[in-house]
Amino acid sequence: MNRKITGSGQDRPNRLNRIRPATNAAFHMILLSAAALCVIPLILVFMVSVSSEASLTANGYRFLPDSFSGAAYSFLWNERATILHALWISVLVTVLGTALGLFLTAAMGYVLSRPVFRLKGLFTGAVFIPMIFNGGMLANYVVVNNLLGLGNNLLALILPLCVSSFNIVICKTFFRSTIPESIIESAKIDGASQFRIFRSIVLPVSKPALAAVGLFLSFGYWNDWFQSSLYITDSRLFSLQALLNRMITQIQYIAGNPSAGASLQQYISQMPTEGVRMAIAVVVVIPIACAYPFFQKYFISGLTIGAVKG
Repeated sequence: MNRKITGSGQDRPNRLNRIRPATNAAFHMILLSAAALCVIPLILVFMVSVSSEASLTANGYRFLPDSFSGAAYSFLWNERATILHALWISVLVTVLGTALGLFLTAAMGYVLSRPVFRLKGLFTGAVFIPMIFNGGMLANYVVVNNLLGLGNNLLALILPLCVSSFNIVICKTFFRSTIPESIIESAKIDGASQFRIFRSIVLPVSKPALAAVGLFLSFGYWNDWFQSSLYITDSRLFSLQALLNRMITQIQYIAGNPSAGASLQQYISQMPTEGVRMAIAVVVVIPIACAYPFFQKYFISGLTIGAVKG
């Protein structure tokens, strides 16, 4: 009888953790529906980009248009000088901003994670307050454009998004829970400086946190168009996202700078307006979508930093 009770006691947690087939099927349906909500709009955007202008005019947006056309992508190819230059600006801003943001965020998170830092409370408050209160768009514009004089400068696209309180908290939590103080003290006894400790000990073991923060930063920089609308008036400094936004609100933007030698009215009349909007949206999505799978493992582990384990 004792064996039976012991066996039932061991089996009880397993029974509690089991999922019934009906519940499991319901979870699968919910997750598949959520995935479909993410994928279906992308499919629709692509189908619109390869639809003919006549089909769009007659039937609107459809998954299966009456006729297909590559006119939108041909138009973008003809305007490849403008598109590639905007793409270069986006890549440059994303790479520089992500690299600078990672360094500053990791450095600040490491400092705040050390219990011996005397100004830890002051700087923690300085990091925490912006998560609740914000100076507003007008204050940001005055500081960036008027005080710093960064109008029509790539730094205006990099610095405002460089450091986030949320990212600092992620790094701080990771460093505090992963790197023991004894290792830092041992390195100090061996004569290592704080920068050497940070570079040689902290950063090599912080790939999950850095990958998560790096993805947040790269997504933010790659998808940002608002900073360009505030601080950039020079068309040579427009990012790909700013160019897309201008095309959505004013499709004549590219037509105002024709590179094919046609007159303005001829150029506008030949332009597949709806298809071009969707085609450039596809061009914007492809690079970041291709890069995400390579960082997914670190991204998931970085998101679970500080999670309660059962």
